[in-house]
Amino acid sequence: MKSAIRNLARSLVVTTSLMTNAAFADDAPPAAPANDPAKPIKDFKVTPELNDVPIEEIETAYEGRKPPEAIRMFLAIKKGSQMGANDGWFGPAAARYNWAWLAQQHGIELDDGIEADKFQGPINFFPRFDRNRDGVISAEDLDWSDRNPWIQQAYMANRLFRKIDPNGDGKLSREDWMAFFDKVSGGKNELTSEELREAWLAGMSSFLPGDGPTPEILLRGLFAGEVGSLQEGPQLNEPAPDFTLKTHDGTQTIRLADVIGKKPVVIVFGNFTCGPFRSMYPGVEDVYRRFKDDVVFLGVYVREAHPTDGWKMDSNAKVGIEVAQPKTYGERSAVATKCHALLKPTIPLLVDEIDDSTGNAYSGMPARLYVIDTAGRVAYKSGRGPFGFKTGEMEQALLMTLLDQKPVAESPGQKPADGSSN
Repeated sequence: MKSAIRNLARSLVVTTSLMTNAAFADDAPPAAPANDPAKPIKDFKVTPELNDVPIEEIETAYEGRKPPEAIRMFLAIKKGSQMGANDGWFGPAAARYNWAWLAQQHGIELDDGIEADKFQGPINFFPRFDRNRDGVISAEDLDWSDRNPWIQQAYMANRLFRKIDPNGDGKLSREDWMAFFDKVSGGKNELTSEELREAWLAGMSSFLPGDGPTPEILLRGLFAGEVGSLQEGPQLNEPAPDFTLKTHDGTQTIRLADVIGKKPVVIVFGNFTCGPFRSMYPGVEDVYRRFKDDVVFLGVYVREAHPTDGWKMDSNAKVGIEVAQPKTYGERSAVATKCHALLKPTIPLLVDEIDDSTGNAYSGMPARLYVIDTAGRVAYKSGRGPFGFKTGEMEQALLMTLLDQKPVAESPGQKPADGSSN
């Protein structure tokens, strides 16, 4: 019976995927023509002067080849993009390991699944792969694409969460929930689904109320490296760029090369004024709590995404987060200390230099996640934040990195890697 249900569920997933692909077929870009070897290659730099170049000239210059990420983002903004999940430089993660790798390790076909008693690894890894909690790891559980229904619902859940998070720390207390209930119920003892929907969705569009930018603001943020780094960072399997940075309080200096070796390293990039980063950061702490004995975690504080003198957001002001873009290392450290006080991370929070050397080397602005293997190479590089900042995807990539560097159990269900049971 369970097998039949799983097969039906998979059929529905495949059918939905085919329908979705058909619905978006008209949006697929046409195949690019081959490069003309006789035509000189022209490149553009993303600076304010690029505004003076006709869009058609830029597009023509990149015919037959993929434009750099910064050019793609510039063109998207010029054409009216509001920084959607699939616009410009936004896209999927780069990962060494995926469902095909995990299925191969277990000797199963891609359309099969892995039940708990057949899982070849620590028992506390299993629920981290079984995303939908149906007792079977399948391709659906490792699909983190933006067209996946689970991902789409997760995006919406996060936005609704942020709307009622009273201080922007990514956590809701019982008192917070009750305050929201009392406000929406108007003194009643119950809420209808319609009342809850109206309260949650009031003023919502592509952004939370008051957060939508103008094209001019987006372009200024692009040129300033606030909406994201103009550099692309290391590619998959390339060496991770080394760095030496101080913690926010100046008590430690950590060099990446010194911690690479026996354990994988997770690098977390973020900043105070990035609301999605604040709301999703507690997920990083959850992963750290589960696997801190087997992994090194480092946070790197980078350039502000939404300073008061840039793309200012009302959602930040409502929770008391209003800071100008730091102009010195001391100013950046001070803001990082405020961020640390709010989010209370238990991993080291390193502060990038004011020239953004590490943030640019990793293309870490405004938020991004990396997994570095024990050889010092990139095993996972999330998509650009905020959309690419998926702690669950990072966790699965991390666990497959751990599985690949350790021999699997001789029998399924070996003890947890950290000695715990959850």
